[in-house]
Amino acid sequence: MTSHTPSSFLSRIAIAIGSFFAILGNGRLAADVARVRNGEALAADVAPQEIRVEVPVEKIVEVRVEVPVEKIVEKTVEKRVEVPVEKLIEKTIEVPTSTAALQLLGLMQREARFVDFIQEDVAPYTDAEIGAAARVVHEGCRKVLREHFAIQPVRVEAEGTRVTLEAGFDAAAVRLTGNVVGQAPFTGTLGHRGWQVTEVKLPQLTDTQAAKVIAQAEVEL
Repeated sequence: MTSHTPSSFLSRIAIAIGSFFAILGNGRLAADVARVRNGEALAADVAPQEIRVEVPVEKIVEVRVEVPVEKIVEKTVEKRVEVPVEKLIEKTIEVPTSTAALQLLGLMQREARFVDFIQEDVAPYTDAEIGAAARVVHEGCRKVLREHFAIQPVRVEAEGTRVTLEAGFDAAAVRLTGNVVGQAPFTGTLGHRGWQVTEVKLPQLTDTQAAKVIAQAEVEL
């Protein structure tokens, strides 16, 4: 058996927080369906034509012949062409706003001193001191997540279970690793169930500019 040195508690916290922000900023892309305009072909109107016929006789006689319009009207055939819907959809790119991210950062600072902890140079401290501080940060961050987000696993199976991904699986929710060859269905071992946010309950802001101040400076008088 090959032993691996586990990541430090502090490293695991940094990885967890970084992964959370990546998920929060990646929203699913939204698509707006554009209006399809179909043109209707109309029959061309053809005016009566005047035909001049010259007959070689003793006297030149001018004959005017009027041809009924209905006999020379060219009929147009309307042909319906079905275009795949995906070709008619105009994809729009959502530009994420920073307000929600600033709110989350402010909540984690208030409840867990998250920014103080990350900004601090921990090199001079012992592992025991860092671990004690990390416990406070962990408890505060967990409180923020529970109060303001509803989080559920992407897959309900237990980790280590063999699962099959059928064709058309959500590639945004499931990432394939290892030797990925061919097309779905894929069968493999579930290494991580994943997490997805099903509800966000951030407090409403009256001043979006104030969200930039994630921690006020304190002046003692």
